[in-house]
Amino acid sequence: MKSWPIADVVPHAGEMILLDSIEEVETDRIVCVKTVRAGTLFVDADGSLPAWVGVELMAQSVAAWAGCCARAEQQPVQLGFLLGTRHYSCNVDAFPAGSRLRVEAVRSFHDEHGMGVFTCRIEAPDIHADARLTVYRPRDADAFFEQIAGAPPHA
Repeated sequence: MKSWPIADVVPHAGEMILLDSIEEVETDRIVCVKTVRAGTLFVDADGSLPAWVGVELMAQSVAAWAGCCARAEQQPVQLGFLLGTRHYSCNVDAFPAGSRLRVEAVRSFHDEHGMGVFTCRIEAPDIHADARLTVYRPRDADAFFEQIAGAPPHA
C-alpha cells in the first residue's frame, strides 16, 4: 500500500497532528514515527512528552492507517472515534526529549459497521508501551453527530 504525508491521511490539522511521518503501511498494519521535541503540543517544560499521550499517538496511527486505506480507494479521509483502550501500559512516565518513537498499529478486528480493534505499541530504546484500541468510524459523520445530539438526520 502507498504511503502519504501524515497531514494528507489524518482528519487532524496543524499542531493537533502529533505524528511526524509514516514509516510503513500494509493491508492490516501501519508504523508511524514521532520525535519528541520541545515546544510542541503536550510537551512538558523539561522537553518530555507525558506517557499518557501515547494513547493519542496510537489513535492517530490508526487514523493514518484508515486514511491510507481511503486514499488507496480514492475516497476522502473520514473522521473516526477512539472508543476506548484496554490496558494501556508504558514502562516510563514520560517519553524523553529527543526520543524517536516508533508507533505501530495492527488491525485485529474490523466489521462492516465501522467498528475496529487494533493492537498498538510504541517502541524506542528502553521504552515500550502497548494497548488495544477500540475505534469506530461511522459511514456519515455528519449524520452520526446529528443522531447523537438528538436531532433528526438531515437529507
